[in-house]
Amino acid sequence: MKYIVRIGSVALILFVAAVISRRISLAQDGNRLKQAFERIDVDHDGKLSVAEISRFAPLKSRLDGADVDGDGLVTKAEFRNKIAGSMQRLEPTTGKLAIGDSLRIVKVGDLERRYRVHVPQSYDANQATPVVIAFHGGGGNPESMIQFSGLDKKSDEAGFIVVYPYGTGQQKDRGLTFNGGGCCGYAKNRGIDDIGFVNALLDDLERAAAVDTSRIFATGISNGGIMTYYVASELSHRIAAIAPVGGPMMTDTCNPKRPVPVIHFHGTADGLAPFEGGKGKGSPGVPAFFRPEFNSVEYSINHWIRANDCDPQPVVEALPDTADDGMTVTRKTWGNGTDGAEVVLIEIKNGGHTWPGMKSVSPEVLGESTLDISANDLMWEFFQKHPLRQK
Repeated sequence: MKYIVRIGSVALILFVAAVISRRISLAQDGNRLKQAFERIDVDHDGKLSVAEISRFAPLKSRLDGADVDGDGLVTKAEFRNKIAGSMQRLEPTTGKLAIGDSLRIVKVGDLERRYRVHVPQSYDANQATPVVIAFHGGGGNPESMIQFSGLDKKSDEAGFIVVYPYGTGQQKDRGLTFNGGGCCGYAKNRGIDDIGFVNALLDDLERAAAVDTSRIFATGISNGGIMTYYVASELSHRIAAIAPVGGPMMTDTCNPKRPVPVIHFHGTADGLAPFEGGKGKGSPGVPAFFRPEFNSVEYSINHWIRANDCDPQPVVEALPDTADDGMTVTRKTWGNGTDGAEVVLIEIKNGGHTWPGMKSVSPEVLGESTLDISANDLMWEFFQKHPLRQK
């Protein structure tokens, strides 16, 4: 019985995630929204309470302002109007980028590849602006990455452009993966040229916006973290520094043409991409033989310590334990690399497969997420220290 209840709750989590990440289109009619509402409305009173909404962290932020009459409850009509408004799909654009959100298409071989762009309010077309490329996790898409990472908000605060590439898969907007060299899924199995995609994306972006080409950075979660390591190796002439989250390096070697500073975030209780390496527990219902054999965090870090010629021993620092959430954070820094490069590991004891500083969207599947630190704040601080050094 416990097994059945667990699978049911996981299914509900994935269903609601699909709704709020725009995987369900309005063209599929209002029935899906009605179904989502009814699944969240556990007491079946026709209204969503704060407690019911709070079961799903991303949904809570999406429903801010939905309670139009101010009675503390969200009705079916309020739910439909708020979610439907946020589900409007972007149409592809060409030409120069403007402030706000855009969808663009580039051709890579025979494939049309898509990427989403968020341009901050502070953007000035006459001033070079830094860029952060954010790769979604395996099975996700840019919309889920926006909710998972909170990078749009950081973009607006710090004034950088954030770019969300779409992976590839059997379906257009779900089940998407990136070919990170040794992983993952559809993209790896089909030999998709995701390095070529990132190159084409950057070429297009530099034509469409005022890009500071010395400050192009990359981050990503899980399969997106794996892809982050891969672009650092293959596109070191364009990528200034990287910040993989919950995703190891999955190639046998790294061959950057120049040092690439790295800040890696990883929870020691990550069950999907284990800190020590191995298959992990995988997603619910996925047999073990379908799960990749992940490299360890140590494997990943050591390759880049050598590539950047950093000190062999780290400086270790315990970061403040402010959240009282059962997790603690240690920063390990291997410094004094070539051209000032360094490798930093942010190790979250008891942390799960999550984005530090953001609440876990599903603690029972992904594990817990620490609020002791903000990955976005720490990576942006790190990125600012490490622009691309021109030879």
